[in-house]
Amino acid sequence: MNSTNAVPRTTYFRWTMCALLFFATVIAYVDRGVLAYLNPELKGIFHWNDSQYSYMTSAFSAAYAIGLVCAGRLTDRLGTRLGFALAIVTWSFAAMSPGAATSVLTFAIAMFFLGLGEAANFPACIKTVAEWFPRRERALATGLFNSGANVGAIIVPIIVVFLKELVGWRGTFVVTGASGFIWLVFWLWLYRKPEQHARLSGSELAHIQSDCEDNSTTSVPWMRIIPRRETWAFALAKALTDPVWWFYLFWLPGYLQSTFHLDIHTNRLPVVVCYAISTIGSVAGGWLPGLAMTGGRSLNTARKGSMLLCALLVLPVMLAPYTHNLWLVVGLIGLAMAAHQGWSANVFTLASDLFPKAAVGSVTGFGGMVGAAAGVLFQLAVGQVVQWTHSYVPLFIVAGLAYLVALGIVQVLSPKLAPAKLD
Repeated sequence: MNSTNAVPRTTYFRWTMCALLFFATVIAYVDRGVLAYLNPELKGIFHWNDSQYSYMTSAFSAAYAIGLVCAGRLTDRLGTRLGFALAIVTWSFAAMSPGAATSVLTFAIAMFFLGLGEAANFPACIKTVAEWFPRRERALATGLFNSGANVGAIIVPIIVVFLKELVGWRGTFVVTGASGFIWLVFWLWLYRKPEQHARLSGSELAHIQSDCEDNSTTSVPWMRIIPRRETWAFALAKALTDPVWWFYLFWLPGYLQSTFHLDIHTNRLPVVVCYAISTIGSVAGGWLPGLAMTGGRSLNTARKGSMLLCALLVLPVMLAPYTHNLWLVVGLIGLAMAAHQGWSANVFTLASDLFPKAAVGSVTGFGGMVGAAAGVLFQLAVGQVVQWTHSYVPLFIVAGLAYLVALGIVQVLSPKLAPAKLD
């Protein structure tokens, strides 16, 4: 057969990149979730209280805030491949280090360095999505890799009980932390920029670059990013809603155990179900705006309409502390977590909606830093509220209302989702 008549090869290698991002996110959430699940048992060993536990989670959040600014900028300067590799090496060593902890202080130090390393995950992932996907597919790709957060949280209660019996609680931290090095091998083997990748067909490269974005700029100075209203639309949306997710991540296992008198074994299924439900929201939230745009809706309508639906689905979680049936509580919290993940897929995509690829890592890092800083304050507040009032009612009220407030701020600061003018 004459080679000139061959049909051009079509590839879908961009979804392999998305799979790598998914597994990195799974590993990150396994690493940060081990302490939360072991907290009731470690509390008995080290005799810490809820306020002291909040110091550890706040140390993670504070380091995450610091790391996000540096990581986003570093990813833009070093490139995604090297920046992500350095990050996962850092956080994998940090995730192993609680295995040597002997006090509240040493656990807090370990969590600080874990937050510092894991801060690069989302800026690097969002930048990779901006490099490898056209705008109409970015929310779906973001939703898919972001579902790794739910899968990681599902895995934690399954493997922690098994590993604790096999290698003890110290060995559990070491084994889960070391998994990042396996991912690193595949990342260094497979990742290149699309225009440099030998496995990519010409048709897929043309599809990826179909938005005709200007890629000539390699870096955007901070002072052209921070003053923009679009930057603050993204950052404040993160500040109001990121702390809610961390509330679920760090406090949900303990809340279910204390409220319904569960132990580390009987608590597994309720926690797994909550995160399994939330996985659906992550993928659906990323798929919905693409469907709306395919049907002729504008980017602005599709993105904000999806965010509004998610914000409304969160509201019933305010009933959780008044509900005394375990599985009804699981349903309410699972729905709220699913809505958060759908919301998150769209909020993360705002960075690439509003900014050129050269600025996406920096904007994501800055917005994430603002969200993590708010998370520090919220973690400390949660510790104090639980310690002194033994009530979760005000916390669930905040968790229910935060998203509508955040969407209102996005609408005020970026009513049309027009790209930021950085000149």
